[in-house]
Amino acid sequence: MDARKPPYWVGFDLGGTKMLATVYDSRFQPVGRDRKRTKGHGGSQMGLERIVKTIRKALEVAEVSADELGGIGVGFPGPIDMEKGTLLEAVNLGWEDMPLKESLEREFGCGAAIANDVDVGVFGEYRFGAARGARCVVGVFPGTGIGGGCVYDGKIFRGKLSSCLEIGHVQVNSNGQLCGCGRYGCLETEASRLAIAAEAAKAAYRGEAPHLRENAGVSLKDIRSAALSESIKAGDEAVELIVRRAAEKIGVVVGDAVNLMLPDVVVLGGGLVEAMPDIFVEIVGETARNRAMAPFAKLFEVLPAQLGDDASVLGAAAWAAECLSTSLDRDDTETVDE
Repeated sequence: MDARKPPYWVGFDLGGTKMLATVYDSRFQPVGRDRKRTKGHGGSQMGLERIVKTIRKALEVAEVSADELGGIGVGFPGPIDMEKGTLLEAVNLGWEDMPLKESLEREFGCGAAIANDVDVGVFGEYRFGAARGARCVVGVFPGTGIGGGCVYDGKIFRGKLSSCLEIGHVQVNSNGQLCGCGRYGCLETEASRLAIAAEAAKAAYRGEAPHLRENAGVSLKDIRSAALSESIKAGDEAVELIVRRAAEKIGVVVGDAVNLMLPDVVVLGGGLVEAMPDIFVEIVGETARNRAMAPFAKLFEVLPAQLGDDASVLGAAAWAAECLSTSLDRDDTETVDE
């Protein structure tokens, strides 16, 4: 890389169904991107080849060479050894022990930083979105599961090897359903989109949610966040009650997180919140304040995320710059132009 030229950065969001690579200039304006289906079958090596192919296509669209890169940041939905940059396990994809950092550095000749996808999403909101200027940010992103992350003093908060704010696996019901993690009654089993959709499908089947039944049916795959939102707007009170109860359970765990960490800002993101921001911000905020210790109750804000689908990919690029750059002019990267 020419030291006289500001570097470009690549952000990569690796999801269970799609992968997205975006190339950013030194001010974190997007200049090229590519999106592909993840295709988990085929093992780790095939997955790695697809990741490399997606990044190369994004660079081609941006008309940027690998020599011009300052680094690559990746957000991954699973446990990571952040020291080695190894993806430890992706249950839904069948990948294990993927040496992603080493592979990307060898392939593109630049540094790479690997982190959990929610962590980099929260970092994106901290740098460019709802939590700009905060010292401590906790993010909660309910979707298929429920992800959590934290940025403290400008760094992703982490444990011994990996990130550690697994809010979705806090137990909220000791007699609850079996979670994908192998334990019972996790928050994910009570308040994720899948948990909400399961209860809403039952209500629709019983005739308690006529709009939902008519427009989305009773199949979980068809009851998406937008369908739940439209159902509530159309007057399906049973669905609204289900969503509000889920938001209350998230609020209880957020309140406990406030007692532990006292963040300036709690950011709520993900598809459910994007579809129903008023319900989630109101109920989670109210419940969390009731749960938090009295001296803490007025010291934090609960805000909806601002960056949408770009939070993780933009946050991953910015996290790479944070980890890898020693000469980047911070004044040039504090805001993203609208």
